[in-house]
Amino acid sequence: MTAQDNTPAAGTPARTGDGIRDILRSGAVFILLAALMIGFSLAEPAFINLNNLMSILQAVSVVAILGVGVTVTLAVGGFDLSIGAVAASSVMAASYAMIVWGLGTAETVALVLALGAVIGLLNALLIVRLKVPDLLATLAMMFLLTGLQLIPTAGRSISPGLILPDGATATGKYDPAFLTIGRSSLFGIVPLPVILMAVVAIALYVLTERTRIGRLLFATGGNELATRLAGGPTDRLKTLAYVISGTLASLGGIVVAARVGRGDVSSGGSLLMDAVAASLIGYAVLGLRRPNVLGTLVGAVFVGVLLNGLTMLNAPYYTQDFVKGAVLVGALALTYGIARKA
Repeated sequence: MTAQDNTPAAGTPARTGDGIRDILRSGAVFILLAALMIGFSLAEPAFINLNNLMSILQAVSVVAILGVGVTVTLAVGGFDLSIGAVAASSVMAASYAMIVWGLGTAETVALVLALGAVIGLLNALLIVRLKVPDLLATLAMMFLLTGLQLIPTAGRSISPGLILPDGATATGKYDPAFLTIGRSSLFGIVPLPVILMAVVAIALYVLTERTRIGRLLFATGGNELATRLAGGPTDRLKTLAYVISGTLASLGGIVVAARVGRGDVSSGGSLLMDAVAASLIGYAVLGLRRPNVLGTLVGAVFVGVLLNGLTMLNAPYYTQDFVKGAVLVGALALTYGIARKA
């Protein structure tokens, strides 16, 4: 009896320590995010202003949309390096469709989304049918798209009055309805890109976490052979993942084009690394240690808050990437280091 009575008391400190470790492991990113927001608010009260918070969300909306696409490919054990090039090509394609071909908003959006889906399908063809490693296949597609998007305009950015390679002048212009995609706000408060980000995140969260298809996607990434032997259509699932990734990358490109009102050849340059960072940070959110849409969204916001706060504090631009990297390393080390000790 004495030994049994003493057991709970002796085990209490261990359980308390385990509980603290669990909280830190699952909430490390949220704790750091809260600390960043409090610190930036104390240093610069304008940081917590509603307009600035909406500005942060608008700035990270495209990164989050692309990051969700990367998350889906990670779920099937793949990786899509072409998303930045797909987004940049979509910016150029949307601009070319309106400025040169004179298409309207509906036709342009449908055309660009179809372009992204086709690129995702081509990636899947290389990976699933031809058995090209996913990194090599999507890297090759990235280089292909980076060069291809420059050919129709001979390397020029696209804007009204564009001089085409044959010497003709483009007579089209951006449809005002198209520009509202990137520039309008709901009730004058919530930018439309933020709403699109939320819709994409909710839809993909439900797909990956609440449906049979989602369970099969993760099963494919966990053990493709076992999933196939159990009757799972692994080839179709991987194809679906890359088509989703390509389509979401094109949606991100549409938002960028509508925001800047120009087909800039340099657009999308930083989108790849930011989207990948957001999706990988997601592994540490809630201690899931696997790709997940909620984590990707939190990761995108985390990076956005950090960069916005550093900008408001007038931190030199050349130090921002270092600080961002240092904070991210700290968050991931805290999460995974505690997990190893647990």
